[in-house]
Amino acid sequence: MIKANQNMLFANFNQDFTCVSVGTRKGYSITNCDPFGRVYTMNDGARGIVEMLFCTSLIALVGAADQPSSSPRKLQIVNTKRQSMICELLFPSSILAVKLNRKTLVIVLESEIYIYDISNMRLQHVIETPPNPEAIVALSPSADNSYLAYPSPLPTPSPLPAQPALQPPPAPTGDVVLFSTKSLTVTQLIRAHKSPLSALALSASGTLLATASEKGTVIRVWSVPGAEKLFQFRRGTREARIYSMNFNTVGSLLAVSSAHDTVHIFKLQAGQQQPSASPRDDAAVSPAPSIDSREGSSALEGGYDAFADGKKGGVSSSVRRRSLHLTKTLTSSVGGYLPHTLTELWEPTRAFAHLKLPTSGARCVVALSGSLPQIMVVSSEGYFYAYAIDLEHGGECALMKQYSLLDSGDELGND
Repeated sequence: MIKANQNMLFANFNQDFTCVSVGTRKGYSITNCDPFGRVYTMNDGARGIVEMLFCTSLIALVGAADQPSSSPRKLQIVNTKRQSMICELLFPSSILAVKLNRKTLVIVLESEIYIYDISNMRLQHVIETPPNPEAIVALSPSADNSYLAYPSPLPTPSPLPAQPALQPPPAPTGDVVLFSTKSLTVTQLIRAHKSPLSALALSASGTLLATASEKGTVIRVWSVPGAEKLFQFRRGTREARIYSMNFNTVGSLLAVSSAHDTVHIFKLQAGQQQPSASPRDDAAVSPAPSIDSREGSSALEGGYDAFADGKKGGVSSSVRRRSLHLTKTLTSSVGGYLPHTLTELWEPTRAFAHLKLPTSGARCVVALSGSLPQIMVVSSEGYFYAYAIDLEHGGECALMKQYSLLDSGDELGND
């Protein structure tokens, strides 16, 4: 069972890791990371999601599912400086995640992703997805390289006659769809893992994508939008749920938190690029064929259907509003996995630095400071931890500071 403070419903860093936003049963708050301190509080009802737009006064708010006074289907965009409501949007089912950069707002439902132009709140695109109850989605903070990454299943063709009413939905896989929110097109399909995905992260520049599967033993880093595998890291030999992954702001380090009460920090440096061999540990990987100009065609309009059709030579020129990928068999369009007989040609790189959390059983979000050599951890128990990292030698990180993110009256709700 995950240890959590009953009063804290949400906590996350903003895009440049300078602030932490917290949702509680009373309302929400914004806390500055360095120097640590509360900068804004609003007790206006339970908040299940509180997402900032960098260090600005623009906040995206969603109510809590178990609170009668708030709706998990309603999104509110507010300006905290002016104390004003910018807009409200109501969705057909509960909102599971909200992602923002300076040009794009992404709303994640269990089976749909809505993409808005944040400047005028105009709906640009709707992507239909397989069930994604954990809202495993990443949006690059960069508005110039604005990519959205989300899981995609690979339906397996059946030798029997199709019986749609009796066929179960496709099982989730470790495939990742890379979608450009600028051109509203599918850019790549990345076969990242064999096991279903548990976490995705895009770097601040929008040029790196980190992926982890449910096994959690291996972390992979891919180029964006080229989908070339750049790094493979070994988190551990025991399987563990990955709770969060974040690059530092310059893309040289990657921090990963897991259910083993640990945080691993991996160094991305020139000497660690891996050969293109297909690993055998938790997935055989073969980047999907590129659909960029190197193949003589531009990125395809309309999303996943157009991607699959285009690989078969039947690209539609019309813009398609929805990217439905439950009904397409992609085996013929992106190729199969590499043969299992291929052997491992290299050992994945181990963590450069690591830390053990002071308490066990909490779910944690991790980030790397852009101004100090430190790792920041926010736990589901309501605490903020700062650890010092030796950027030259790595090793075990030392706990420097520990603060509560909650008011004194909210700290008594631990399970």
